[in-house]
Amino acid sequence: MRNLVGFLSRKGSVPEPAPSRRRIDLGDKVPGYPIYAIGDVHGCMDLLQRAEDRIALDIEVSGKRGPVVLLGDYVDRGGASSQVIEHLVQPSELGLRRLALCGNHDEIFGKFIAQPDQHLDWLAMGGEQTLRSYGIDIHSVGLRQRGRNERLKAVMAEAIPESHRQFLATLPISLKVGQYLFVHAGIRPGRPLEQQTAEDMMWIREPFIKEGPKLPLMVIHGHTPQPTPDLGPGRIGIDTGAFYTGKLTVLKIDGGQTRFL
Repeated sequence: MRNLVGFLSRKGSVPEPAPSRRRIDLGDKVPGYPIYAIGDVHGCMDLLQRAEDRIALDIEVSGKRGPVVLLGDYVDRGGASSQVIEHLVQPSELGLRRLALCGNHDEIFGKFIAQPDQHLDWLAMGGEQTLRSYGIDIHSVGLRQRGRNERLKAVMAEAIPESHRQFLATLPISLKVGQYLFVHAGIRPGRPLEQQTAEDMMWIREPFIKEGPKLPLMVIHGHTPQPTPDLGPGRIGIDTGAFYTGKLTVLKIDGGQTRFL
């Protein structure tokens, strides 16, 4: 991931001095390379592979290399969450330079691993499917009262690789390149970037969806699924509900122009 950030900035990134997740700001200069963004994957490994194949083909045809920014929510709902994370922690076989951002589902999964008693609601958000992809049947393990789930923690400690835990723990929360801001959910309209909360960046819907950022930015986001890409004021939403629709959207930005692959 460090190599990718270096590629993006040419001079290195300027991380936000936040107590938790990094916020990567590469300045206001218009990028001289294309950027590809992929919407919410949600455990759909086959769709992710097809999306990356299309990006690799587009790079080959255009002759212009560019980074791939994934907007979060790699886990839950679909049946291949563990495979998606394993795919992303490994170097791309297609030579793609990937930067994965954090989604709300990824954040909660990481918290559940550490403290399942405090985040049992995650199981109803698709968490059961995620655990099943690691070979954990929540019904066989059995959930007990809060404070009595040490067996579940032990099973997860054995089944979930440390590389996956580190992946979840170190996901950045945003990337700004020129006038473009890549983030999972959106931002609080009109609030300066340095004052945006991590919670909003991973969870917000309204008033962002209706009003947009109300800043001189174009926000590329996922989180709020629509049947087709959703163009709003100062924003482009590319969560097309991969698990439900079978459609995983890829957006290409090049020279101020946008198009969908």
